[in-house]
Amino acid sequence: MDSAELRAMQAPYKDKYKSDPDAAIITLKAQGSIDESKIACKVETGRALAVAGLHPATGGSGAELCSGDMLLEALVACAGVTLKAVATALAIPLKAGVVRAEGDLDFRGTLGVAKDAPVGFREIRLTFDLDTEASQAQIDSLIKLTERYCVIFQTLARPPKLGLAINRD
Repeated sequence: MDSAELRAMQAPYKDKYKSDPDAAIITLKAQGSIDESKIACKVETGRALAVAGLHPATGGSGAELCSGDMLLEALVACAGVTLKAVATALAIPLKAGVVRAEGDLDFRGTLGVAKDAPVGFREIRLTFDLDTEASQAQIDSLIKLTERYCVIFQTLARPPKLGLAINRD
């Protein structure tokens, strides 16, 4: 896909959202089922069933997915798609690329071992290895716009208001 094809594909959406901003507000949803027999949650991904469980550093077997890994994978997926879309829109040539995310966790926090240990990632690093002949100015623009338009990156950088509710059957 080239920049003209991308623009043509997105133009009707952009026009619609400019004329009707409320049409751009879409609620994404995820659902999972708590496993009766083990400490796991079966998440419906739309493509397959992902079974998340405890990380081995908290007593898990490692057979199930770790939700922390899934968060990093979502960041990598979103950043990779965003980078490719921006490169396409700006006609920046990319021969190949690898996107990596690493995050540091202190499991003392999630296990309640140390009250001063944070629960969650204390740092996340996102790295792009790009095979490109683009100029440094093009790469700088590519990274700036990828950071700006990557939904997961922006959600982590500027956390949304969160709510929690319990419904009983």
